[in-house]
Amino acid sequence: MAVRQVTGRRLNEFAENYVVFDLETTGISTQEDSIIEISAIKVKGHQPVEEFTALINPGTHIPAGATKVNGITDEMVKTAPRLIQVLPDFLSFIEGEILVGHNIQSFDLLFIYKAAEELLQKDVPNDYVDTLYMAKSCLPQLRRHRLTDISSYFNISTEGAHRALSDCAMNQQCYEQMGKLLEAGNQTAEICPQCGGELRRRSGRFGDFYGCTNYPGCRFTRNV
Repeated sequence: MAVRQVTGRRLNEFAENYVVFDLETTGISTQEDSIIEISAIKVKGHQPVEEFTALINPGTHIPAGATKVNGITDEMVKTAPRLIQVLPDFLSFIEGEILVGHNIQSFDLLFIYKAAEELLQKDVPNDYVDTLYMAKSCLPQLRRHRLTDISSYFNISTEGAHRALSDCAMNQQCYEQMGKLLEAGNQTAEICPQCGGELRRRSGRFGDFYGCTNYPGCRFTRNV
């Protein structure tokens, strides 16, 4: 029987200290594609204090479609280290930190979980904030919630978009701006006593109730 990998919880909060990270890959499949760039920015007291960035040689040809998105070519990674050389340093950089990233629950973290397990037999237990979910909550007026859409809303430069370190810098600024909106809106919000997430009013089969926004990870409910 396989041992289940230990992963963190998705949080809905404005953290003071965190690491924002981003990956570039050869495609969107965690089973068939590879990481070709990892970048991260460590933040303390809402201020960036340290950066981590590395190109990675995937050992295979980078498809033209991926290069068209992120600009990374075979030549650029020709002398770059392999993932097994970079990953331990990245995991050390993020150790004990809340992770922040855009769409990381469905994309970036899945690549990291798989690589950590297969290459190092390690778990990545960090709790995390996915700014895609945060943006949908804080900025419902936006038609789309891509990182570039959110950056444009806050008048944050999108120059260098789709390179990992540039996306980290953009998202760090977006997170700080959305965090202020979240704090203002949460002054009267109810907090889940089980996991610390926010309770939201919902309609169910038997009437209205309060449910945790961390569902399905947390299934706490309370009658209205």
